[in-house]
Amino acid sequence: MNIKVKYPINLSKGLTFVLIFGLIIFYQNFSYAAWVYLALHGSYGIMWLIKDWLYPDKSWEQEVSIFWGILIFFIVGLYWIAPFILISQGKEGTPPLIAAAISINLFGTLLHFVSDAQKYYTLKYSPGLITEGFFAWSRNPNYLGEILIYTSFAMLAQHWLPFVILGLFISIIFIPNMIKKDRSLSRYEEFEKYHEKSGLILPKFGNILSTEIGINPEKKQG
Repeated sequence: MNIKVKYPINLSKGLTFVLIFGLIIFYQNFSYAAWVYLALHGSYGIMWLIKDWLYPDKSWEQEVSIFWGILIFFIVGLYWIAPFILISQGKEGTPPLIAAAISINLFGTLLHFVSDAQKYYTLKYSPGLITEGFFAWSRNPNYLGEILIYTSFAMLAQHWLPFVILGLFISIIFIPNMIKKDRSLSRYEEFEKYHEKSGLILPKFGNILSTEIGINPEKKQG
């Protein structure tokens, strides 16, 4: 028996709010940092489910065995280490730290969910290479958004382990998927020009200046 990859992922995302709230009650940690973390990570899990309902990612539609489904659930569950550390150890974030984490999370949420929506609806009505909007300067703005979101969670946890876990996800899952996507998109003849203009994750800011403002980043001053 096989199941779709999205089912264990969605289960993990959906349980996040309940898990974090349970940690708050169990450890009697009612600090501002704990409530902010619940609001950010718990809401993210709910938004993920809404996103999957409205504009699902077809890459999560592939089927795997029950064994792999259970393994995927526990791998995604590694993200729960951050709230466990924060709440169980009673960490209190300073106002500047909390403000920075919220700001990074908001930018990440914008990039992640809106670029996924752009990709879904663009390909639905006009299949092809997407080179405008959120994808104009970054070929993977959705991954960049997700990285920012989990960076904000790691910041609130104030521990090195969530950063290591995020780094493992980036190096073992995110980047290989991005490289695989590039290979698939290379079938379009305009991809080479798009590849030179855009960054794999981060925008090529020199190209943005050159195109939008008319500055040649290679031209020396004086």
